[in-house]
Amino acid sequence: MSLVTVLATGGTIATRADASGVSTAQDGGADLVARLAGDLGVRLRVRDVLRVGSYLMTLERVHAVASAVAGELADPEVDGVVVTHGTDTTEETAFLLDLVHGDPRPVVLTGAQRPADAPDSDGPRNLADAATVAASPAARDQGVLIAFGGHVFPARGTRKGHTLAADTFTAPDAGPLGWVRDGALLLERSARRSAPLDLARVDLSGVRVDVVACHPDADATALHAFAAAGARGIVLEATGAGNANPVVCRAVRELTDAGVVVVTSTRVAAGPVAALYGNGGGTDLLAAGALPAGLLRPSQARVLLAVLLGLDRDPDAVRAGWRARTAG
Repeated sequence: MSLVTVLATGGTIATRADASGVSTAQDGGADLVARLAGDLGVRLRVRDVLRVGSYLMTLERVHAVASAVAGELADPEVDGVVVTHGTDTTEETAFLLDLVHGDPRPVVLTGAQRPADAPDSDGPRNLADAATVAASPAARDQGVLIAFGGHVFPARGTRKGHTLAADTFTAPDAGPLGWVRDGALLLERSARRSAPLDLARVDLSGVRVDVVACHPDADATALHAFAAAGARGIVLEATGAGNANPVVCRAVRELTDAGVVVVTSTRVAAGPVAALYGNGGGTDLLAAGALPAGLLRPSQARVLLAVLLGLDRDPDAVRAGWRARTAG
């Protein structure tokens, strides 16, 4: 029988309301497993890593989760790992784990949109599906996955698409990899994978990467303020295919010349960043030194930039690493 480790970190799947009706993460991994119905045909081993809402996750906490995953996979008896996690920042954690995951065995994130004390909580179903995926030979060599609402998504490009709906995750540019039906994993395609980065070399202490929104009245205030606060990387949440304005472009040039790595993403749900326009648009941003994010949206672009800065503080090396990771 397959052995799957469940690493619990908190999130809505572990949340219960107090006497005043305010919900916080309270249940541990053993509590989550105890609510599973029936026999999954999988042995589950439980470890508690954190017990927080995922809006409280930090880069260093995600690094600790990645270290816990690596520790479980050091055991050759483990066939896969499930990470229970809040949905708010699943897309960041899943992507960071995927960047450093080189093992063929699957790592699967899941959670819930309804709390543990809700009569119709979706947590047990999602956890059962995630355990099924983690134990499935079909999930090997697929990297880090997200199992939620019966769907299975790749880490890269997946994000939360609805604040409350149970079927919240979406991958607008490619769709899900497959589904869990009747206790079996059904895959329609394979995940895109890159060579793993070395987790042991990733030092995220002191790494600050901020996201700056572009809008019709945007100026350079936020860009300069984040740089002054110590940001070594900045992601622009640009409009359209990656556009800003001349004021922002001038600030990007100044920051780039000063060694800050700037990336252009977009607030649009789907489609690539493309250099189409001048007068402060995408063409001018690239000329000012910004790097295009490709299909990565700001949440995951920030994670990749932070990990690259955690590997090498040299901005030129980070830019080279960025191009290698976003090409194609």
